[in-house]
Amino acid sequence: MYVPSHFAADQDAVRDLLSNPGAANLVTSTEDGLLATLVPFVFDPEAGEHGSLQGHLARNNDQWRLPATGESLAIIQRSDAYISPSWYATKAEHGRVVPTWNYTTAHVYGRLVVHDDPAWVEGLVRRLTTLHEAAAEHPWTVDDAPARYIAGQLRAIVGVELVITRVEAKRKLSQNRPAADIEGVVAGLRASGDVDSADEVEQAHHARAERS
Repeated sequence: MYVPSHFAADQDAVRDLLSNPGAANLVTSTEDGLLATLVPFVFDPEAGEHGSLQGHLARNNDQWRLPATGESLAIIQRSDAYISPSWYATKAEHGRVVPTWNYTTAHVYGRLVVHDDPAWVEGLVRRLTTLHEAAAEHPWTVDDAPARYIAGQLRAIVGVELVITRVEAKRKLSQNRPAADIEGVVAGLRASGDVDSADEVEQAHHARAERS
């Protein structure tokens, strides 16, 4: 990944991305070519030297059956947004502005391990459920469903774990623009209804100001 220094994510940002990944595209290179699946993950910081991302695939998905050659890759992405040059204060000053795209992403490389083990998979499903139900007023739990039904569902999936070897992360959030332009970007994103992207730009701007 091309990461200019002003867009490089620091360790805190990387940890935040890994700890709250949502879903990531798992990409493996096999003898049959590249395979990819969008997979919900949880991060285990204690697994291996750099932690691991743990998820599951459908048993009928060939990706877990075909051995990965070399490193595998999980692509994590947060909010992304088009940035209009009309939002920049500098447009009125000199007009030397162009459109761009803001985004936060991480490329997580590692060794793929398959867990065809019902106990491991059940533990993973419980962690995933706890993570994503945490904000609900009445969180659903695995135990809310009949045990026999859950057992059948677990037999239909296989666990996968990406034991991390390295992470490349990028936060392209208008850090290369003057403060007045950044304020315009935040206002423009909020006006367009993209609150998440606006918040990320604002947070990155405040973090940079604190380091200055």
